[in-house]
Amino acid sequence: MDGIVALKAKDGVEISAYVAKPTGKARGGVVVLQEIFGVNSHIRSIADLYASHGYLAVAPALFDRTEHNVEIGYSAEEAQRGMGLVSQIKREKSLLDIAAAIDFAKQGGKVGLVGFCWGGTLAYASACQLSGLSAVVGYYGGGIVAMKAETPQVPTILHFGELDQHIPMSGVNEIKAAQPKVPTYVYHADHGFNCDQRGSYDKPSADLARTRTLEFFASHL
Repeated sequence: MDGIVALKAKDGVEISAYVAKPTGKARGGVVVLQEIFGVNSHIRSIADLYASHGYLAVAPALFDRTEHNVEIGYSAEEAQRGMGLVSQIKREKSLLDIAAAIDFAKQGGKVGLVGFCWGGTLAYASACQLSGLSAVVGYYGGGIVAMKAETPQVPTILHFGELDQHIPMSGVNEIKAAQPKVPTYVYHADHGFNCDQRGSYDKPSADLARTRTLEFFASHL
């Protein structure tokens, strides 16, 4: 049964998380990290997608340290609100929350992690700094450029859009040069190309990235 659970981080803070369970025995666990828009209907649908492929999926509400029940739309004003919330949360605190989600996902077996936008950056940070993961996927995480010298401790792949105005290709190329062993895929698409609720949605790119991600998880989880 799907629903909301409480996760407790090592510093004692409790946050909520959306959980989607597979039918039958799980083939692994997947942590889904939100964009700057909260654990909204899109992020929940991603968790549902991974559950439909046999994974125990959990999407921690990373804004809960600042504000509960945040679901933001995709207008420019709402994006500004989301970025404001992100600025109030230190990355090390988010990693504590992600670690709690990883511990929960272990109920399903080996754990993979996938993150989008802000969550894509946090996905890379998790691959480099957290234990308990077997595979990590990051979608268009702009903050990865600043972390390019940090090497993931688990198999990791990255997805970027070459039309992304937030993450120039020069930055993506810096990541490729610094981490040649990390497969980095580039699509003819804009930032947020995976989200079918955004104007930047690009179905061919989203479908290909999803196929690559599912194959990657299948081989490591």
